[in-house]
Amino acid sequence: MQLHISPSLRHVTVLPGKGVREFIKVKVGSRRLSYRMLFYSLLFLTFLLRFVFVLSAVDTIDGESKCSTIGCLGKRLGPRILGRRPQSTVPEVIYQILEEPMSKDELKGRSDIPQTLEEFMADMKESKSDAKTFAIKLRDMVTLMEQRTRTAKIQEYLYRHVASSSIPKQLHCLALRLANEHSTNAAARLQLPSAELVPALVDNSYFHYVLASDNVLATSVVATSLVKNSLHPAKIVLHIITDRKTYYPMQAWFSLHPLSPAIIEVKALQHFDWFSKGKVPVLEAMEKDQRVRAQFRGGSSAIVANNTEKPYVIAAKLQALSPKYNSLMNHIRIHLPEMFPSLNKVVFLDDDLVVQTDLSPLWDIDMNGKVNGAVATCRGDDKFVMSKTLKSYLNFSHPLISRNFDPNECAWAYGMNIFDLEAWRKTNISQTYHYWLEQVITIIHRFKLKEKKNILI
Repeated sequence: MQLHISPSLRHVTVLPGKGVREFIKVKVGSRRLSYRMLFYSLLFLTFLLRFVFVLSAVDTIDGESKCSTIGCLGKRLGPRILGRRPQSTVPEVIYQILEEPMSKDELKGRSDIPQTLEEFMADMKESKSDAKTFAIKLRDMVTLMEQRTRTAKIQEYLYRHVASSSIPKQLHCLALRLANEHSTNAAARLQLPSAELVPALVDNSYFHYVLASDNVLATSVVATSLVKNSLHPAKIVLHIITDRKTYYPMQAWFSLHPLSPAIIEVKALQHFDWFSKGKVPVLEAMEKDQRVRAQFRGGSSAIVANNTEKPYVIAAKLQALSPKYNSLMNHIRIHLPEMFPSLNKVVFLDDDLVVQTDLSPLWDIDMNGKVNGAVATCRGDDKFVMSKTLKSYLNFSHPLISRNFDPNECAWAYGMNIFDLEAWRKTNISQTYHYWLEQVITIIHRFKLKEKKNILI
């Protein structure tokens, strides 16, 4: 290559070195340029070309593809000038290994799987493995950890279910001791309430609370906290409903531990007139549900043994087996208008709460003809607790549910409800409840039949 510069420095001509007559002519501005400026410009271009050559050579040595175009060179040079290295992509072999299906039995009895991330990194650095070995080791370790995590979660749900379904020894012994006290101690057999306070049971000027439970200790906590925090304890009438086996222990407890001046009534279900007059829909539904569950035995063991379902699905199925949801005490509230025909309004309390303030202002709330007043659980600061809608409780994958309910309809807390019994008696809410209870039991029956058929096949 030959370089010719005109005396006036107005033209610079570059000629090929092998006699070819083509040339490149570069026209320079009319202003005078000094030899020193030209020298520095050529020196800068020389160093720039050498810098680009060195970068290209290093990239080639590192195994990257050669740049044959100005665009590729710019992409490679740009990040380096800005102080950044181009991001490397994950080798395709890693994706292929991680996507390969693995059976649960492949990892049984293997001792070469790293147990921790530190052990995995040390193993990789020591063996200097390639990408395929790296992916295999990583897949085995993650799969093993997932299996252990799933097993631990299911065990946690199972233990929680067993704990919630069982009666602690101390609580069982308490009921036995109270039953014995009722039979041997006249003070434990007092009429509740006393004869002179019986008229208050149907007097709507009192604050009437209803609590249905077969747990003596839990009922005592609710009743005591209710009376102790009330500004008008003399106006409290607490109606305690229990079953046949818990009636005598419950009566003995409140006979020996009165909450005066509040009025306490303890009654078993068989003491209500409507209970023995004819068919009680909720009892029929409960009996049918028990027959369905007895027909398909397996319970929690069969649920936990399922290896295909996710842990939260197993947790939901275990929760559905809880005695709380199958107890008559949980469904009896739907008969409050029949059980208390003389009362206009009651506050229903669950046995798993503690009252911390005076509840008498609840009787000043205007229900506007509505049946139920409760706390909505779809709005609030606590997004975990206060985000419950109907889709949190109902299976909307079933067409019967999806056709009749709105999944985004707000749910409500069932621990404390105000019931306007007068408004309730003007509706068919109880009949509607029994209809859907029957539908749910029928769905469960069909589902279990289908499951059993698939198992036989």
